Amino acid sequence: MLFRWLGVLMLLGCTSAAWSAYPDRPIRLIAPFAPGGNIDITARTVAPGLTEQLGQPVVVENRGGAGGRIGTEIVAKSSPDGYTMLLGSSGSLTVNPAFATTPTYDPIKDFAPTSLVSIVPLVLVTHPSLPVASAREFIALAKAKPGTVMMASAGTGSNTHLTGELFQVIAGVKLTHVPYKGSGPALVDLMGGQTHCIFDQVSTSTPYVNAGKLRAIAVAAVKRSPLMAGVPTMDEAGVRGFEASTYTGIFLPAATSKDIVNRVYTALVKVLDQATTRDAFTRLGAEVIKSTPGELTQRMTIDLAKWRKVQQQTGIKLD
Repeated sequence: MLFRWLGVLMLLGCTSAAWSAYPDRPIRLIAPFAPGGNIDITARTVAPGLTEQLGQPVVVENRGGAGGRIGTEIVAKSSPDGYTMLLGSSGSLTVNPAFATTPTYDPIKDFAPTSLVSIVPLVLVTHPSLPVASAREFIALAKAKPGTVMMASAGTGSNTHLTGELFQVIAGVKLTHVPYKGSGPALVDLMGGQTHCIFDQVSTSTPYVNAGKLRAIAVAAVKRSPLMAGVPTMDEAGVRGFEASTYTGIFLPAATSKDIVNRVYTALVKVLDQATTRDAFTRLGAEVIKSTPGELTQRMTIDLAKWRKVQQQTGIKLD
């Protein structure tokens, strides 16, 4: 019996030592989108701070494709040793699984969340020629002339597209979807008057709104954006329950030990508390937003249910 207990104590000691040694080699931070986009930039903004806090290089690795599904699936199936992390986003973790024909991962069961990192709300912007100046006027026009208001997007299945679908469900209107190959071409045609509106990220639209090329109608967030402090939220404008923001967080595979998850969580929170980190995100038009792992799971669960409802009501499926 004595030898048995000694064996157990030795095993626990070895396990504890392994946990306390983490990390002892470089860590991959998977950004499941191409270089240069918001997710990639977010990953590269927090990676240096995580490197400093964890004492090992945190290397950003871009594994784009399929709207973020490829890189996200890689992390879901990685060894739960703490050396592969995901810079996840609302698009890859709640929107895509809700609309995917054959989901390849479960956003709630396959990941261990740490904390939210940043959030960028979307805003409804219109061409100045559209005779509306508020969400109520926009909805009234869309109801009076169903299908005549043309809604641009960054492509079928993009966040800008599906946010527009959510708006139509909640507001009870019918818009005509005009997909583009990216938000850049969509904004160019919108400013040229070829389309009427788009649900775009606040950070992207602000320069065009300030220049008078686009008109901001309402922000799809629970509170006003610092970049558009004078623009009401959809809730303030009377569209209750309409919220659509691009948020990011850091995740590990689901079976990762709580000790490692807590280690990463503690390091990440310290990085997000730094003034240099907050200033970097402000310059990007984003806002730092921390959370506990439980709060992040709750947010994702609510979002997933919201997007699944939209999928059921619209019938949209993404391959």
